[in-house]
Amino acid sequence: MSKEQFCVAIVYPADSKDRSAPKLEASRFAATAAALRTAGLEVEGVPYADETVEQVRTQLLRVDGVLVWVNPMEQGRDRSVLNAMLADVAAKGVWVSAHPSIIDKMGTKAVLYRTRTMSWSCDTRLYASPEVMRRELPGSLATGPRVLKQIRGQSGDGVWKVELARGNGKPAASKGSEPVLCVRHAKRGSPEERMSLDAFLTLCQPYFAGAGGMVDQVFQSRIGDGMVRCYLVRDRVAGFGEQLINMLHPAAPGAPPNDVPLPGPRHYFPPTRADFQPLKDKLEREWLGELCTILGIDRSQLPVIWDADFMYGARDADGRDTYVLCEINICSVYPFPEDALVPLATETLARVRGAC
Repeated sequence: MSKEQFCVAIVYPADSKDRSAPKLEASRFAATAAALRTAGLEVEGVPYADETVEQVRTQLLRVDGVLVWVNPMEQGRDRSVLNAMLADVAAKGVWVSAHPSIIDKMGTKAVLYRTRTMSWSCDTRLYASPEVMRRELPGSLATGPRVLKQIRGQSGDGVWKVELARGNGKPAASKGSEPVLCVRHAKRGSPEERMSLDAFLTLCQPYFAGAGGMVDQVFQSRIGDGMVRCYLVRDRVAGFGEQLINMLHPAAPGAPPNDVPLPGPRHYFPPTRADFQPLKDKLEREWLGELCTILGIDRSQLPVIWDADFMYGARDADGRDTYVLCEINICSVYPFPEDALVPLATETLARVRGAC
């Protein structure tokens, strides 16, 4: 006899050791919980902190499914403790989204390098160690400005625009003939700085800790045109976000390099927005299949809610927009368009029902 009622836990960050956090109905996930309940699911709110991991484990083992909204990096902590617990809970038969194994495959900047042969990519390189970066970065910079991204990070932390500094039309060099770089961190309000290659490598040293590293992509000259975020429920686009002034947005023509606008708000749109349909079709009909094949993921394993950020690439021969993948987010995708709520709830019910 099939189970009639399923229960889903929403895991979100607690504020302190006593697990203080807003009740689910007073949190930013209230609308998500309401949509899940409308779909026929019971819903529990589970504030999470590393200090209470065993209590949370016990609570999650009593539910049928788990939806997790916890940032990959928060106040100096990562998700290693949480992910180990979630993997254990999933191994005991509880459905978890996003599963830690899927986060490892597609939820870090390493996916940009793994999918470098796809048409959503550009010239992309991977530095697995500081030694490799020291050896190969100068040659990469000789091709023009680059964007370097730590494999694990968020909100612009560890994302740098880097180019060779110039003087009299030639690359500048320090007394030891070492290249001088112009660098700008993507964190809000960061100025452009000049520094030696050695100094920049020292700044990047922490990004190589553990299973870290840095991905190197060619800088996209149309970054001033904004960025498009595709929100997906499993393998279907459920809405869009558009941010016209984003991180690393250049200064206005004639303005000093440090006179750059702060990132603007992201605006949300339904999946029917007309001018984004070519991107939607390309993503759903071509890129998702290629992504799953390259990463060894079945479509049924894709997260219930995730997003892919796209920059504008060079226009094609017919003047149409092309798109370059900037990153994939699956750990804490929020906020997202209201249009995604019903598909999210429907997909969650289907996934929990199929797992039980």
